[in-house]
Amino acid sequence: MTKNDTPVSGPTWTGLVPVEDTALAVTDTGGPGVPVVYLNGQFATQGYWRRVIADLGPGWRHLTYDERARGRSKRSADYSFAAAVRDVDAVLAAREVDRALVVGWSYGAVVAAHWAHRNPERAIGAVLVDGAFPYDWLDEAMEQRIRKLFRRLNLFLPLLRPTGLAPRMSAAQQAESNIELGRLSRVDQLGPVLDAITVPTRYVVASGVSFGSHGDEQERIRTSLDAVTAGNPNIAVSAKVASNHGALLKKDYRAVTAAVREVAGLDRTGRG
Repeated sequence: MTKNDTPVSGPTWTGLVPVEDTALAVTDTGGPGVPVVYLNGQFATQGYWRRVIADLGPGWRHLTYDERARGRSKRSADYSFAAAVRDVDAVLAAREVDRALVVGWSYGAVVAAHWAHRNPERAIGAVLVDGAFPYDWLDEAMEQRIRKLFRRLNLFLPLLRPTGLAPRMSAAQQAESNIELGRLSRVDQLGPVLDAITVPTRYVVASGVSFGSHGDEQERIRTSLDAVTAGNPNIAVSAKVASNHGALLKKDYRAVTAAVREVAGLDRTGRG
């Protein structure tokens, strides 16, 4: 055990995992159950998954972590999407997990889709929670809207960071991360990734708006799933819930746990 490790009751391990120029705060409940790794929203922390984990219970091996500069993880010089995908491998390697079921919400859903696509032999399956919709929502006007939004938020970020409610990233870095996500979500970028997924994948879809969206913008983006499910028999929508994007993990977490159980039951190798 290193000086950064914090022992807790039972088999659970929590500590900092060194990765490149940073260190990620990781929690691993341990045990022989199916390993499930949870991938957070763009600026969220691992605490968002507590209701999902409690509902699934101790029969699973739950792995959560804070992304770079979020929660208790350290800052980095690299907040790119590619780094986020590499961090999944780094956490699994550090905890000696060969195969896992990936569950991602929002930004984490896109990370989960890319990881499952790249690692068909290591992915038990994927649950994508109101994210990973192939849709061309980013244009020049939207880029300017995003930059303006985060410039405004910059006034409040210093007050929120000590509470853990905001990442230790500048407003410009957060804006660039959001813009990169928009580029990666375009039909010609995300569509081929989803089309090529060969493991059981289920979506849990929210209703209504998310932070920063206008009118029926978010619902129009969600309609892109029709083409995804029609084109890939491994992918289906498990549930569309009443909660909006931000409240889903709080109010409709049972839909997420149902999807996790469904995907685990469809594991084609039976080695989960």
